[in-house]
Amino acid sequence: MKITKRTVLDYGLIIAGTTLIAFGINYFYAPNDLITGGVTGLAIIIANYAEKIGVKIPLWLTNLAFKTPLFLLGVKTMGRQFLIRTVFSTLYLSLALYYTAFIPPPVEPDLILASVFGGVISGAGMALVLKAAATTGGSDMAAMIIHRKFRHVSISRLLFIVDGAVIAIGLLAFGPVKTMYAIIAVYITSKVIDGILEGLSFAKAAFIISDASEAIAGVLMAQLERGVTSLNGQGMYTKAAKNVLLCVVSGKETPKLKEMVHAIDENAFVIVADVREVLGEGFKRPDALM
Repeated sequence: MKITKRTVLDYGLIIAGTTLIAFGINYFYAPNDLITGGVTGLAIIIANYAEKIGVKIPLWLTNLAFKTPLFLLGVKTMGRQFLIRTVFSTLYLSLALYYTAFIPPPVEPDLILASVFGGVISGAGMALVLKAAATTGGSDMAAMIIHRKFRHVSISRLLFIVDGAVIAIGLLAFGPVKTMYAIIAVYITSKVIDGILEGLSFAKAAFIISDASEAIAGVLMAQLERGVTSLNGQGMYTKAAKNVLLCVVSGKETPKLKEMVHAIDENAFVIVADVREVLGEGFKRPDALM
């Protein structure tokens, strides 16, 4: 396998991501008996029952034991590169669960803080692993396999569904209160994954319909220094041809854009929509990390 700068970066993301996931589990979830789904959730349940009979089973060991058969089931659907990275991610997560277990958990348990911060940290870690075209070999791998068949459903939503089954088991083990907090954690995790994988709403797309489109485009390009694209349109009531201007700006530039348009044509029709991600000049480079 040829080692490139991107390959090194991807494996760095996997190491960072699995470390965050392991820290979230050992520092927030396990001490508070929060079952947030996945193979690790099952590991927490087993560890809890084992501890009641005087047997201590480390999370890293149960995590590895459960993920091995799941990984074998998914081998046929994964490519070679994906396979290698998932093996590495799965093994490294077990290692990360081992060394992050030495970090002392909070003295006073707090379910609200555990569900919120655990969800954010675990979601960030999961997103980094997915960005590197890998999974941790658990419910995220199951979600990615299902996503290949149902492309219209986001990975985070599938992950939420898969984890829901494990949360249901956690309901029997830890009761309804902790289960409800676990649902909050999983919801936050899915939102963080979406935000990182699909991009945050940092830009706005403005659609402008006006008879003074030429003048408006000139002002926007000169003063905002943003590109403007003219789209051919037609008013369906008047049947008259219309130029629809498209201009993507940052959030802080939106008020200025509206002022400029209004100064030229106070009757202009302006639509401003959120943009999840923008690649190109003035925004993120096309070859930037996605």
